Amino acid sequence: MSRTTVRVRGIYTTAITKRLEEATTDEEGDEPELEVVQASDPIEERFDDPFDAVPADVRIETSRDRQGVEVSGAPEDVDAVLARLESVGIDTFRWEDDTPRGGVFDAEVLEAGGGSGAVVDLGDGRRGYLPYDDVDGYVGEGNRYRVQVREPTPPWDDDDPRVGPSLEVDGGLCTLSRNLSGVSALPSGEAGTELVGMTDLLSASIPEGWGLRWKRAATDANLEAMEAAIERAVGRADDLASAIADAPDEPGEPTRLATPRRTAWCWFGRESRVALDGDRRAVETTMPGHHRIKAADRAASAAVDFAEAVCDSSDGDDEFPFDAVSRQFGPTMGDRLEIGHGKPDGRRISLGYGEVTAWDGDGSITLERSIHGGGSYDALGTPKEKGDVAVTKFREGRWWYPTTYKSADGDSKGTYVNVCTPVELFPDAVRYVDLYVDVIKTPDGTVEIVDADELEGAVADGLVSAELAEKARSVADAVERALSK
Repeated sequence: MSRTTVRVRGIYTTAITKRLEEATTDEEGDEPELEVVQASDPIEERFDDPFDAVPADVRIETSRDRQGVEVSGAPEDVDAVLARLESVGIDTFRWEDDTPRGGVFDAEVLEAGGGSGAVVDLGDGRRGYLPYDDVDGYVGEGNRYRVQVREPTPPWDDDDPRVGPSLEVDGGLCTLSRNLSGVSALPSGEAGTELVGMTDLLSASIPEGWGLRWKRAATDANLEAMEAAIERAVGRADDLASAIADAPDEPGEPTRLATPRRTAWCWFGRESRVALDGDRRAVETTMPGHHRIKAADRAASAAVDFAEAVCDSSDGDDEFPFDAVSRQFGPTMGDRLEIGHGKPDGRRISLGYGEVTAWDGDGSITLERSIHGGGSYDALGTPKEKGDVAVTKFREGRWWYPTTYKSADGDSKGTYVNVCTPVELFPDAVRYVDLYVDVIKTPDGTVEIVDADELEGAVADGLVSAELAEKARSVADAVERALSK
């Protein structure tokens, strides 16, 4: 039994994943099994079965106007996927693209000089769009180039497909390109460096004249999958070279030279979108008109996500839906937040910015800040030194938050617990009003309440009510007991 692997992205991903995952062989075993791979984090969370990080035979991408999807891959593999998508609804339409992704053409410039690219003739009435930045030298009318389709466009779109002057092939997890040299990776930083280093462990070799670039999906792949991706890309590079071997060295009259891949488009009408809603609803909370609304506008799409997340997280109580709000608007992992330290007299003092290093849907985050040397930590008396880190844990709605100061070696320099009005975690800042009284725990384990006199002074000045002051004292007492255990 053959297996066709599929990568899905865009607003229809959950519904299409559900539909493809249900595809099985018929009694004669003629229909290939369809397997979704390289799933995004939200899709991983919604489905029980794990998704492999292996090369994809077919890619499904939502069109830029969200009206339908692009299906690109080997001809027979595209057929297997289209068989599942064409049956979505009575108003699902399918069209073949005669300028498919990866197609190679000899092109002639028709219009140049304005905008950021030139319109080119691809032959037989086909046109393409060639960005100036992708071409070395001046681009003028009548110039000829050998180009490859980078981004096809659906038949209902007035834009021309984007083309580029260099050749490349897709291996599912990597790309081989004539315009690259050596090995590189799309993810930057440590992840990219690791991918480049792991390439040396693979037996597959990169053909001369081609450069290799790993995609983000490769960060989750094992060595076997990476090896398979390179082998697939090399095979496709050989096939492409063979397909254009008889073409002259210099580009000639506009014509199609090779279309090793196939692209088809599916357009979904209203009834089709309703059917896709049903597919999605079997997996995840889905409001009526989910795909209809998402297809209309990006802002509407975000509103749908938010509404569904709130409905999904609500148990009929009045609890603030932090998980839904945070996922949609922030804060979440990696965000940079300011600590907005309010005072009862109306002032707002910034305690600096930190990075969210831990996040939990229950309303908890951890914020880490680098400390500059000089002076000492309030009430703790321990010196501030270069390399120190402040680790602060906030929880939405809590009347206090702790900050632990650590040296560069990871040793604790004490913990300072701020008593405040209930914490609010906004997308760009933590907000509360300080209630003066605090609790500290020194490195030797001593616990004590500090600044209680400042709270009394604020009450005397009419800045803090007696009721609020009593709440602050009770919180401080509870924190002191907890830290003393």
